[in-house]
Amino acid sequence: MELRHLEYFLAVAQELHFGRAAQRLRVSQPPLTVAIRQLEQELGVALFERTTRRVSLTPEGEAFRSRAAEVLEDLDAAVAEVAEVSAGTRGRLRIGYVSSASYSVLPNALRAFSARFPAVRLDIQPLTSGEQVDALLEGDLDIGFLRDPGGVPGVRLSRVSEEELIAVLPSEHPLAQRDEVSPGDLIGEPLVLFPYRRMPGYVSRLMEVFEGLAHPPRVVQQAIHQETVMGLVAAGVGVSLVPESIRRIQMPGVVTRPIEGRPVSELFVVHGERPGAAVRAFVECSREALRDE
Repeated sequence: MELRHLEYFLAVAQELHFGRAAQRLRVSQPPLTVAIRQLEQELGVALFERTTRRVSLTPEGEAFRSRAAEVLEDLDAAVAEVAEVSAGTRGRLRIGYVSSASYSVLPNALRAFSARFPAVRLDIQPLTSGEQVDALLEGDLDIGFLRDPGGVPGVRLSRVSEEELIAVLPSEHPLAQRDEVSPGDLIGEPLVLFPYRRMPGYVSRLMEVFEGLAHPPRVVQQAIHQETVMGLVAAGVGVSLVPESIRRIQMPGVVTRPIEGRPVSELFVVHGERPGAAVRAFVECSREALRDE
C-alpha cells in the first residue's frame, strides 16, 4: 500500500466526487480511479458505491476513512516532530555535571534553555568527570560539565568559566583566623580530596597547588561530591581545596579562605564531535548564563 493511495482515498471520501477530488489533488481523474481500484483490491473490499449520479462510502469505506485519517495525521505529526528535533526545539537532552557546576553555571543555563525550548525534556544527573566522558563515548550522554579535564580524545571541550580555588577549613582550625593561607600552610594538614580515577584532571590541578614544596600533601579521605567534602571538613576530618563557587553552600562549621597565588580551576562543557542543534543551543545558554551572573 502506497501513501498516495491513502491520500487519494481520503480526498474522494471527503469530496464524494472523483472529478472534484482529482482537481483538489491536481491529478487527472483516470490515475485517481486506478489508484482507488488498486487500494480496494489490496484490501479485498469495496470502499465506495458508485452510480452514474453519486459516489458514497460503503460501511467498510466509512471504517477505513477514520483509520486512514489517523495514519496521515500521525505521519504529519512525526514529520513535524523530526523537524523540531533536528532544529533542537523538541526531544530529550541528557546532561551530566560535576557537583560544583550546580553552584555556578548549571542552574541559570537550565532555566534559560527551558524557557527557550520548553518541548525539550532535560534529564540531568550528577556524574564525575570520568563517568561523563565514558557516558559520552558510549552514547549515553549528550552534554556534560566537568573540571580541568585535560585532553580527551573523541569528544569536544569548550571552556565556560574559570574560578579561584579556595581552602576549606573547620571553623575552629587555627588557619581559619588568617585572611589568606598558603600551600605551605596546608601541606602538613590532613587533606580531603577526590578520587583520581574518577576525576583525574581536577585532582591533578589540585595537586599542582603543592608543587615545589618539600613534602607531598597527606590525603586522609576521598569523596566524590563537593557537598560530602564540605561535610567531612565540618566534621574535622581534614581540610580541602574547592572552587570558589562552593561558598554558596553555607555549611555550618566550615570557613573558606583564599589561597596565596590565587590558583584557579576551569569548568568545561563537553559533548560529542558532531553536536546536534539542542546541544549547541545549551552551550550558548551556558555562556549567556555566565555573562548574566
